[in-house]
Amino acid sequence: MEIKFGTDGWRGVMARDFTFDNVRKVAQAVANYIKGLPAKTNKRPPLIVGYDHRFQSEAFASEIAHVLAANGLKAVLSEEALPTPVVSLMTQKLKGIGLMVTASHNPATYNGIKIKLEGRTAPESVTAGIESCIDRSNPMRQADAKLDRKSFRKDYLQYLRSRVNPAGFAALNRPVVVDYLHGSSAGLMGELYRSKRLIELHADRDPLFGGLNPEPIEENLKELKERVLREKAVIGIALDGDGDRVGIVDDEGRYLSPCQVFPMLIDYLVSQRGLKGKIVQTVSLGYVSGRVAESYGMPFEEVPVGFKHIAEPLASGQAVIGGEESGGYAWKGGVPERDGLLTGLLLLEMCAKTRKTPSKLWEALEKKYGKSCFRRVDYRIHRTIIDKAAFTTKITKRLPKKLSGSAIKGVMDLDGVKIVLEGGHWLLMRPSGTEPLVRTYAETDSPKRTQELLDLAAKWVSAQL
Repeated sequence: MEIKFGTDGWRGVMARDFTFDNVRKVAQAVANYIKGLPAKTNKRPPLIVGYDHRFQSEAFASEIAHVLAANGLKAVLSEEALPTPVVSLMTQKLKGIGLMVTASHNPATYNGIKIKLEGRTAPESVTAGIESCIDRSNPMRQADAKLDRKSFRKDYLQYLRSRVNPAGFAALNRPVVVDYLHGSSAGLMGELYRSKRLIELHADRDPLFGGLNPEPIEENLKELKERVLREKAVIGIALDGDGDRVGIVDDEGRYLSPCQVFPMLIDYLVSQRGLKGKIVQTVSLGYVSGRVAESYGMPFEEVPVGFKHIAEPLASGQAVIGGEESGGYAWKGGVPERDGLLTGLLLLEMCAKTRKTPSKLWEALEKKYGKSCFRRVDYRIHRTIIDKAAFTTKITKRLPKKLSGSAIKGVMDLDGVKIVLEGGHWLLMRPSGTEPLVRTYAETDSPKRTQELLDLAAKWVSAQL
């Protein structure tokens, strides 16, 4: 297969696409890319190699380290499975380049490699450079190399405590439920928030993820919702397979969509932490966050899907808060990388400081800025769509003047086709950049209208495939 990096790394089905041979090819390409860079000093940047809880992830990571060592590069291999944000943190701290073996939220049959640089996802210029080095030469491998292994757990915990102080959670007088979904964040919340009221679910390693994809979306959080209600918990927090995304269940057992969570984060960070500046979100997020930004007089921008488009303005200081629809959020003051555990800690701080539950926090925002009824439906296809522009053109040509009785106010082609209707309601259709899927998204002020838009999208998408 052709090895291509998508919105956040290269992923493939294990034993078919993601094999030890292909992993060695990628590792050698990284080595060739680094050795081809203009050397400002005689030192090459250190390489941090991490891995998650997936099947054979540690073995793949070890193989990467062996290839890098054979090329005379300094590679540090993590001693344990940890979340992806740990690798991002260490690239900033050690001024290095990170390789994280993970397929994030994808099914258990997948694995992948993410490239990290300067605390965030490597830009396309870097991944394109690595791609261009693949297959130039046979991978080198130093079988007897003594690998440098280190634990980064303490570094990460110290970083999290510097951003949110768990001591402030004393005001919480109800249980907190955390669902790790068998991912590599397992146990970390327990080390940060040492409370008898903390309930941790699925903290054991299970490469099959309990039969679910390790993605913190509503359909995968049935057990978390039930446990929140049973324990009368203040909040339910779910983390994805590699810990960079978060899903939230409120105190009434309701799943809060990212279109609800992100406005809540913005309102708190601006009103309580005093952040001022541009807010950036991916095109697949909702309209409430834009209304919150407008009320505070803050610039607001939409960018293509992929957190790298959020990380860049955060890293350069052009933005102070960023979010994406898949549950990734970041804000000024730390690593410009999405971090599910850090976001969960901030939500606990919000509840403790405001003395309000998530349901009450959202209720206040909804009253002020309007309802958000958001839903995403994915359609699996035979192969990944590479030419997104052609897909966009076909859909755009079929558009009528109205959808679901509302006039079309605008069409955006930042990433797929986003149709904006009167009242800010919208429908988005976009091929995934990392797997054979077409994703459809819609947000209106009622579940019925949202479903009507998604039904239309289903017809259009099926006609193009």
